[in-house]
Amino acid sequence: MKFRSRQAQQGQTMVEYVIVLAAFSVILLIPYDGNVSVLDQMFAALQEAYKRFSYALSLPT
Repeated sequence: MKFRSRQAQQGQTMVEYVIVLAAFSVILLIPYDGNVSVLDQMFAALQEAYKRFSYALSLPT
C-alpha cells in the first residue's frame, strides 16, 4: 500500500480550498431575486453605513 507524501496531500487540500472558494465566489455574484447580487447588496450596505458614520463624526459635539 502506497502512502502519499505530505507535500502531495497539502497540494490536494489547496485544490479543494480553491474549488470551494471559487464556488462561494460565484454564488455571491449571482443576482438574488432578479435584483443585484448579494455582494453588491453588501457593498451598498457598507457604503450607507460609512455615510452615516462620517455624518455622525461631522456633527459638532
